[in-house]
Amino acid sequence: MLRVVLAEDAALLRAGLVELLTRVGHRVTAAVGDAGELARAVDADRPDVVVTDVRMPPGHRDEGLRAALELRARHPGLPVLVLSQYVATAYATQLLGGGASDGGGLGYLLKDRVGEVADFLDALDRVAGGQTVIDPEVVRVLLRQRTDDEPLRRLTPREREVLALMAEGLNNQAIARRLTVTEASVVKHTGNIFMKLELDPADGNRRVLAVLTHLRGDTAA
Repeated sequence: MLRVVLAEDAALLRAGLVELLTRVGHRVTAAVGDAGELARAVDADRPDVVVTDVRMPPGHRDEGLRAALELRARHPGLPVLVLSQYVATAYATQLLGGGASDGGGLGYLLKDRVGEVADFLDALDRVAGGQTVIDPEVVRVLLRQRTDDEPLRRLTPREREVLALMAEGLNNQAIARRLTVTEASVVKHTGNIFMKLELDPADGNRRVLAVLTHLRGDTAA
């Protein structure tokens, strides 16, 4: 059972998420409709994981995202799963760049993913467990934006598939299952990727962040 604080201004979606989370055995300690209420709920009783929309009242811009970043600053390691209506790579990289060094789980999913219940619940569990989860569509957009990048062009088609799954936050075992190959084959491909892209081969969130840093074109990679 996870203790969850949920922030979503759309009442019907908020109620649906509460019902879903409760039905699978989690406990929603607070379900709120704006960023201020989110901050107060977490400060009053820190949950196992926060699920929040990006756009919240009063401005309906990025209040939920900013509240998540501020909460991470006050509560290092607080797992946060952010939901977004649209693919916004800037929001994803802002979230991931703003708080992964403390080791807490982070996730960025499109709201459409909530309809795929098993995927959503898996992402929630992984974030609560300290992992990084990125929506596959966000990863695809990042890859398309970097198609002319010389290092990426060095990768084979299979290595690009592995890179995309790495960026989503999957470990080698999960990538092997997804591609129906051996884990040894994945290890070989990831080694080639890190060599060609000159990335730090460290495991865990640092690996995902290194990949995302490269995909968004940050020279600090």
